[in-house]
Amino acid sequence: MSARTLVDKKKVGIVGAGLMGHALAQLFAARGYPVCLYDSNQSALEGAAERIRQNFNTLLDLGLAAAEDAERCLALIRQCSSLQDVATESEVIIEAVSEKLPLKQKIFAEIEEYVNSETLLCTNTSAISITEIAEPLKKRERLVGTHFWNPPHIVPCVEIIRSKYTSDEAFETAYEFMKDAGKRPVKVLKDVPGFLGNRMQHAIWREAMSLAQAGIATPEDIDAVVKFGFGLRMPFLGPLETADLAGLDLTHDVHLYLFPFLENADSPLPILERKLKEGKLGAKSGEGFHEWPPERVQEVIRKRDSILLKITKLVTG
Repeated sequence: MSARTLVDKKKVGIVGAGLMGHALAQLFAARGYPVCLYDSNQSALEGAAERIRQNFNTLLDLGLAAAEDAERCLALIRQCSSLQDVATESEVIIEAVSEKLPLKQKIFAEIEEYVNSETLLCTNTSAISITEIAEPLKKRERLVGTHFWNPPHIVPCVEIIRSKYTSDEAFETAYEFMKDAGKRPVKVLKDVPGFLGNRMQHAIWREAMSLAQAGIATPEDIDAVVKFGFGLRMPFLGPLETADLAGLDLTHDVHLYLFPFLENADSPLPILERKLKEGKLGAKSGEGFHEWPPERVQEVIRKRDSILLKITKLVTG
């Protein structure tokens, strides 16, 4: 199974048509890949086309797509009726179901009964061990983690994670395949909880919640210092580049002073536990750290996607 041969075949199977799955189908179909999309939830599967059309509206507003692009994309997406259909038709299969280890293991065990020896298997998970997902498989070496960031049809990065079983061939094939699909893949050489992005992201979240819990600032101002402060340079400079530019001697001195004061809890903070007990789950319940009336949710998502597209065009153009 060479990387080049696999890329040339351009047949992609997506398992799961929900939040991530429908957008993954759009991502690959928009790049010319025939896609076989499957979901055991028929309403999710049938609703995928409309969600994709809605995604294209933002692209249309920014002049990044033409009206016919949406229909051309949808024409390459076929709704499949079973996992067997996905498995027998695809050279690359990407699982994008709920973050439940037994469910992912069950799906891959069934897929493995039908796929040929050349098929690359990918799991889109943000935190679950790729090694654990691979455990029940007969050919564990061909399973690779592919963590896409939401919304995956916009955010360029995808983490390519190797389990302790993943072969060099499968790892490199997945990396080259994602490059061919227009993504910006990064290699995660060891299967660690949270991979790269979520380890850093949740470290920030923990500190932000700690600051709110201590009453040091309001949630609005904590978010603002990220959005209008250090977060502005993040699309261009990563944390290690920023440390280099500041000077590692200065960075060392700041760490010596600051680290003892940073939040280092190894379990969810009381402020988060309290929110859950109060039923304040965030946007899905209408309130979390902020209030989320339905119209605000839709407006924030629309603005988020629009800004992400503009930033992506700037930093990758």
